[in-house]
Amino acid sequence: MKASDAILLTQRVVKLNTVNPPGNEAQAAKVVGELLEENGFHVAYYSFGENRLHLVAENARATNDSPVIFSGHFDTVPFDVGNWNEDPLGGEIKAGKLFGRGASDMKSGVAAMVVAAILAVAENPDAAVRLLLTAGEEAGCQGAAHLVEHMKHLGNATGIVVGEPTANIPAIGHKGGLYLRVTAQGRTAHSSMPHLGDNAIYKVARALLKAERFKFSEPEDELLGWPTINVGTVRGGLNLNSVADFAEFTIDIRSTSCSDHNELLARLKDELGEDVRIEVLVDLPAVSTHVNDSFVHSVYRACGLDDSADIPPKSLPYLTDGAVLQAAFNGAPTIILGPGLPEMAHKDDEYCFTASIMEAVEIYKKIILKGEI
Repeated sequence: MKASDAILLTQRVVKLNTVNPPGNEAQAAKVVGELLEENGFHVAYYSFGENRLHLVAENARATNDSPVIFSGHFDTVPFDVGNWNEDPLGGEIKAGKLFGRGASDMKSGVAAMVVAAILAVAENPDAAVRLLLTAGEEAGCQGAAHLVEHMKHLGNATGIVVGEPTANIPAIGHKGGLYLRVTAQGRTAHSSMPHLGDNAIYKVARALLKAERFKFSEPEDELLGWPTINVGTVRGGLNLNSVADFAEFTIDIRSTSCSDHNELLARLKDELGEDVRIEVLVDLPAVSTHVNDSFVHSVYRACGLDDSADIPPKSLPYLTDGAVLQAAFNGAPTIILGPGLPEMAHKDDEYCFTASIMEAVEIYKKIILKGEI
């Protein structure tokens, strides 16, 4: 096996439709699992529903019980074929770009870490590496939470590498996520006699404007900056000439390591008022690793960065499975690092540079072998 085999593996899994919902990640998990088993890895599958599987693979011969954890996901966001110039399930390569849904987010990362693990173990049979490849990431990291809950033995971790798209530039943290649904109940009536009803849309509208004016109380996070709030969807009413008996909107808070989600939720409930009810949809903490951590320095070296230089620490605004895994592995240092282009995630005509995939293989391999290659 060689680094370029990661390109072929990326093509194989891009051709599999794993759009979430419904996911259908089982076939991709089996393709990757069979390859790992053929190369001496112990592979276990965990069911996440019909035709959905998580995969856990590790070098059973490793003597170190604190492996490097590599995290990836098989599912992708949906696509509209009519908006694509390339086949979203084609995996075609043109001018050094591999096209397809998931090419950057993040099937190229999965392929690179699989091939890197195989190559590292071939070079050092004792290399301590474990792959946690999940179904169900795109809708809020539910798959990783499910896997952590059902794994028989989590063990320890030297560090965690999440292969989300970063163009092979390591990030040492990302914001957390608190997703909320805000609902209001009313009483319907004919719109010509609105005084006989109770309009839920007005209740939601008042709460929505209060959400827009919400002020965070926490200080600026040295790595992650300030938290943010956004209203993403609004829905209400059944038809034009009736008083709305139901309305709702959603809130997306991106938090920092200075944020307390329980405190945020309590303040929102107080400020939005008693006319609305708040339901928590996703509650994931921020990920943060100190720039001087030894694992961070090891990753920087693997990426060809001079860890003695003044390198500004990089963080990300979006969520990853690292939010689940860092907590599960007792705060293990967590890096987000993958070959995909962050600006291509979820976009039409998504692609990843083939050269970046091969570069990621070499970086991941160095991380596993701690640079001793």
